[in-house]
Amino acid sequence: MSTGQSTKTITRVDDFSGIDRAHAGQAARDERGLVITEPQRETAVVVGVELNSEPGVLSLHQSLAELVLLADTAGIDVLAELTQRMHTPNPASFIGSGKVQELVEAVQTHDAQVVIFDVELSPRQQRELEGALGQHVKVIDRTALILDIFAKHARTREGIVQVELAQYEYRLPRLTRAWTHLARQAGGRVGGAGGGVGLRGPGETQLEMDRRQITRRIERLNRELRQIRDHRQRSSARRAQDPTLRLGLVGYTNAGKSTLLNQLTDAGVYADDRLFATLDPVTRMLKLPDGLRAYVTDTVGFIQKLPTTLVAAFRATLEAVNDVQLLLHVVDASQPNVEEHLLVVEEVLDTLGAGQTPMVLVLNKMDRLPPQADPQAAIPAASTAPYAAVVAVSALKGQGIEQLLRTVTEVLATQMQPVSVVLPYARGDLLSLMHQHGQIDSETYHAAGTHVSGRVPQPLAARLAEFATAA
Repeated sequence: MSTGQSTKTITRVDDFSGIDRAHAGQAARDERGLVITEPQRETAVVVGVELNSEPGVLSLHQSLAELVLLADTAGIDVLAELTQRMHTPNPASFIGSGKVQELVEAVQTHDAQVVIFDVELSPRQQRELEGALGQHVKVIDRTALILDIFAKHARTREGIVQVELAQYEYRLPRLTRAWTHLARQAGGRVGGAGGGVGLRGPGETQLEMDRRQITRRIERLNRELRQIRDHRQRSSARRAQDPTLRLGLVGYTNAGKSTLLNQLTDAGVYADDRLFATLDPVTRMLKLPDGLRAYVTDTVGFIQKLPTTLVAAFRATLEAVNDVQLLLHVVDASQPNVEEHLLVVEEVLDTLGAGQTPMVLVLNKMDRLPPQADPQAAIPAASTAPYAAVVAVSALKGQGIEQLLRTVTEVLATQMQPVSVVLPYARGDLLSLMHQHGQIDSETYHAAGTHVSGRVPQPLAARLAEFATAA
C-alpha cells in the first residue's frame, strides 16, 4: 500500500531532446557519402521519490529534472515523469503498490522501454518492479544510469578500470536477476513450486560460476588499479619536489570547468553542454600576470547522490585535489539552484579531506544572465564567506578572465612562504627557481653569496631552509 503523499499526474515531456523521435535511428550520410546509422534512442518513464525522513540537497522536482538530463546524456528520451512523497520506502518495490500500478499504466501508455528511478534500488526492489512491468521493460536506478554514462565517457586506462570496477561491484549483488527464468520454467513444471528436477541445481551452479567469475574480475581490476595508484603516488612524490604552484578546478557537473580550462590554457580538451561530458583529469600549464606559472588540473564533475561505488573507485583521482595550493570552485551562475550545487561540491570536498584548501568561487556562464544581473544575488553571503574571493566570468565568451587571473595571483601570494636566504654563488639553480616560482622583494650581492628575500611556494621553501638567514 502506498504511504505518505503522492502526486497523481504524469507529466508528458514532448520536446525535451529536440529530435524527431519518429526518425531516431534513421540512416544518414557523411561528407564522403557513406551511410551512417545512428543508434535508436530508448524511451523511458522516470520516477522521483522524496522521503520525508531523508531530505535531499535538491528538491524532488530539481532532482528529477537532473535525472532527465542524465537520461539524455545516456541516449534516452524521457516521455513521462512520476513522483511520490513518502515517509519510508516500501521494502518490496520502494514506491507504494498503488504507485506501481500507476507506473505500469504509464509504461503501457507511452510504450516505454526503460523505467529509471531517481533513487538507488535494492536487488529485491528491482526484481519486484521488473516482475510487475514485464520482461520487455528494463528497470534501472540513478546509480546504474551514472555508471553507464561514466563507462561511455571514460577514455584513459585508469578511468576505464575505475568505471568497470564500480560496475561489477554494483552488479554483483544483482546477479540473481539473470537467472529468474530458471525459476519460472521450474515453476511451470511443478505446479508453480519454483523447483523442478534438472533445473534447480544447474541454475544455482551457473549463478555461482558467474559470481566467481565476477569476483575474480573484481580482484584483477583492484590489482590493476593498485598498480596505477602506486604509479600515481610515485609521480605525486616527484611532483612534491617541483615548486610549481598547483590549482584544481572543481565543481558540479556541467558547470563549465573544461571550457574554463580551455580559456585559461588553450588546452583544447573536449567540452560540451552535457552532464559528465569529460571524466579524465587533464593538467595544463597556466601563465599568471606577474610571470608566475602554475599547473591547473580539471577534475571530474560532482553531482548529488554520486554513487558510493564510483566515489570509492575514483577516490585516488578525486584526491588529487589535496595536492593543490588553491581550488577554483566553478558554478553555473545561470542555474536557479546554485546554492544547492555549492553544498553538494563542498560536501564531497570535505569527504576527500580538501575542505580546508583555500578556494576562489568562480561564477560562470555570465553570458546567460541579463546584462545588469548580479550573479551573487541568488547566493547568501554565508555561502560565499568561506571563499577567499568571488569572481564572475563567462568561460565561453572570455569575459572576466583577466580579473580571475589577477585574483588567483593575489590569493596564491598569500599561500606562499616568506624566506630570507643567502645563496652561495654556486647555487644559481636555486636563485633561478626563486625567480621562476616566487616573488622577489630584494636581491643583494655579498662575499658569501646572494642575499634574497621574498615569498616562495612551500616545497621550494623547504629546499631553501639550509640557507636561511635573519631578514
